[in-house]
Amino acid sequence: MIPAIVIAGTHSGCGKTTLACGVMAALRARGLVVQPFKVGPDFIDPSHHTAICGRPCRNLDPFMMGEEGVVRTFASASAGADIAVIEGVMGLYDGLEGGDLGSTAHVAKALGAPVVLVADVGGMSRSAHALVRGYTSFDPAVHFAGVIFNRVGSPRHRQMIEEELSVPALGWVPTEKAKAVSSRHLGLAMAGEASMAAFGAVCEEHCDLDALIAAAASVPAAVPAPAAAGDSPRVRLGVARDAAFCFYYQDNLDLLRRAGADLVFFSPLVDPLPDVDGLYLGGGYPELHAAALSRAPCTCAVGTAAADGMPVYAECGGLIYLCERLSSDADYPMAGVLPADARMNTRFQALGYVEAECTGTSPLLPAGLTFRGHEFHYSSVDPAADARFALRLARGKGIGDGRDGLSEHAVLAGYSHAYMTERFARAFCTALDRWRRER
Repeated sequence: MIPAIVIAGTHSGCGKTTLACGVMAALRARGLVVQPFKVGPDFIDPSHHTAICGRPCRNLDPFMMGEEGVVRTFASASAGADIAVIEGVMGLYDGLEGGDLGSTAHVAKALGAPVVLVADVGGMSRSAHALVRGYTSFDPAVHFAGVIFNRVGSPRHRQMIEEELSVPALGWVPTEKAKAVSSRHLGLAMAGEASMAAFGAVCEEHCDLDALIAAAASVPAAVPAPAAAGDSPRVRLGVARDAAFCFYYQDNLDLLRRAGADLVFFSPLVDPLPDVDGLYLGGGYPELHAAALSRAPCTCAVGTAAADGMPVYAECGGLIYLCERLSSDADYPMAGVLPADARMNTRFQALGYVEAECTGTSPLLPAGLTFRGHEFHYSSVDPAADARFALRLARGKGIGDGRDGLSEHAVLAGYSHAYMTERFARAFCTALDRWRRER
């Protein structure tokens, strides 16, 4: 059992992420061990949570994981923590295709965790009560601990709202424009580029943390984490992790370890290619580092290793990196593994969940293997006419027309950010072990 609280918002942009990070930082400053979580398939907000809490943030997504997976991840990740803080996604009730599935409310109900609603009251006074009462009465199965009123303009503004409170007020946070974190095309800046920890002092001053802690419900941790694989092959898997490649689900990394992979983190921007049996190239911002990547010795080494048959799995930014070239402000040569060119666009090209099935085209994953995931990208990829695709999408756009996962040599690279299954991780590690034995 662990106390847990969900920080939810009325809508995107209400200050939910800033306040969730502020609450985490304030609790940490009090000496508590805080386990962070993020609802949905986000990579950026979790980077801030991890930096603040000193523990890897985990995604909780009922569409990708199922409710049992949500509970299992929550239970295993919360071990040793004093309190869990779960940041929601979008508005509290916003789920897949306008329904409940995957919403913050869905996760709160699955865990039995109370909700703290963040309400942006800038430009309103008594209307704030209509907003709050609508949210708190919409789904009786959601339990509310209280409300944090954000962007309160003045003491008088607070007084006008305070006169007709219908739920506990857990915070009155004034506008803090100076502490805003900059955004770009995929969302906020990553934690390595901007810190949100400073907002902890604001939450300590303007939120009732004692009441928030008291309101946190003890959530059962009843589902055990899966056991270690035991007889899995031990392989060395190179994982690109730096400013250009930084989008990974922590659960995926844990699954790969359980499947037999020793993870070797390296930076394609500055490091040589490590001595490994295969590569995992995640998403991120290769377009912001295209010039450096095109000059980096590792880029050429990746191309050579892939041509020699090294297994490589790549997602989104990793897909771009393996193309012939990337066109953005200029044309930059990339690793040249795939018969395709990538280009950046001014508008996003795809956003949403994916459901994928492997066609058997790639030796990396067997035919019929299925998984769920997410895609969000501004780039597009133009493959050669004879390019081979290893993924068929029942949901999502992929590289185009529901096809994803370009296959070349033992490389599989697509736009889908997979939430891996145990079968996925075992198959990937088996491919690495096979190549290790044959080379």
